[in-house]
Amino acid sequence: MMKQLISGVLLACTVSLSMFVMPVQAKDLPDFTELAEKQGPTVVNISITSVVHGGGGMGFPGMPNDENLQELLRRFGIPGMPGMPGQEGGQDYKTQSLGSGFIISSDGFILTNAHVVSEADEVLVKLSDKREFKAKIIGADKRTDVALIKIEATGLPKVVIGDPTALKVGEWVAAIGSPFGLENTMTAGIVSAKGRALPQENYVPFIQTDVAINPGNSGGPLFNLRGEVVGVNSQIYSKSGGSMGLSFSIPIDVAIEISNQLKTTGRISRGWLGIGIQEVTKDLADSFGLKQTSGALIAGVEKNSPADKGGLEVGDIILKFDGKPIVTSADLPRVVASIKPGKVVAVEIVRKGASKTLQLGVGEMPNEQADAPASSKEPAKPEANKIGLTLRELTPQQKKKLNGKNGLLVAESVGAAAQAGIRRGDVILGLNNSETQSVELFNKQINAVAAGKTVAVLVLRGENTLYVPIKVSK
Repeated sequence: MMKQLISGVLLACTVSLSMFVMPVQAKDLPDFTELAEKQGPTVVNISITSVVHGGGGMGFPGMPNDENLQELLRRFGIPGMPGMPGQEGGQDYKTQSLGSGFIISSDGFILTNAHVVSEADEVLVKLSDKREFKAKIIGADKRTDVALIKIEATGLPKVVIGDPTALKVGEWVAAIGSPFGLENTMTAGIVSAKGRALPQENYVPFIQTDVAINPGNSGGPLFNLRGEVVGVNSQIYSKSGGSMGLSFSIPIDVAIEISNQLKTTGRISRGWLGIGIQEVTKDLADSFGLKQTSGALIAGVEKNSPADKGGLEVGDIILKFDGKPIVTSADLPRVVASIKPGKVVAVEIVRKGASKTLQLGVGEMPNEQADAPASSKEPAKPEANKIGLTLRELTPQQKKKLNGKNGLLVAESVGAAAQAGIRRGDVILGLNNSETQSVELFNKQINAVAAGKTVAVLVLRGENTLYVPIKVSK
């Protein structure tokens, strides 16, 4: 009896709740049918043919290429495995892969990803009405993964460009593309995050969504519910090669700026400072005596670079650049890159605990990076200091490779230093805001630090410099 009563109450509650909940849910669900009808014709399928020289070995002539595998290998730069087609000693052969794109002007200009067309010998574009055109690659920018291609056609349907800055987390969005070659496929989801920084991707504040993006979607548009393009689908996080609910799109304003430069000049011009930066962690903030963890910490300044000429120094923390706040270190490359080379801007910094504003002329980013100074492998056998570093002086030849700067070679790293990630062969350039002068002085400074305090050690490894926070033990 009691069970029946409880069941009845639960059923009544369920029915009662459904009377209120269900209409609200139905009302709030978006309708993508109009978007699909109007915007579907603006999306194109892109087929890429590449000639691989020297195929053979244990290849499989005549076997169709796996588009999923092809795009994953292309996207992550993985070379062919031994015995696979593409090895030396055989005949040339052709490979094919697929991607997506969308029309941005009625006279045939199309946006897609750079990784879709970067290795192409022939690009074929298929429209939604089944017409096919050979496309010309106007230009591609690997740093942002944006490419502009052109077909000879007029009167084409084109997308409406939206404002990605107006997007809100939780907002509905939709993608149209050719996942696994299935043309004009629509998938939908929500915006999961904005301004997402990804490893090795310094110039794009990605839009993260849970829209199902798969190989073949690359280069396709991301739409808001108004039918406006807000992003270019570029990357997915996946352990299987398929969608796992983590996809990343290039904001359309970034892509349009790149495409405009490619269209007018055929090249990309970016602002450049010539510095190495890192995040201001709580440990680093404590070691510098700062209350906040915002900003970009300068870990290296290239000699004769715009930053060097403008007075920026290692240990400075940039809080604002050209009036724009630098909340995290990932903000700075994007802000600097967006500034026209030659412009003089105000840079707000913290140097040794004091605020300061510098006027700095922004340079133009070089096409290639300078060679890194080589580190020495010569051993040294002094005693380890308080944080576990065994150091030796650099030779004049080694200092020359560092543009004359002082540095101390790490001969051995144990204890707190090793736990923090410093290893043999690294070069110590500074301690907190001070440059290294000698092994004796460095060890004296370290030994004077009270147990439990955190110091910031500036380390050079290869071509990269980085502040490493180390907590001093007893």
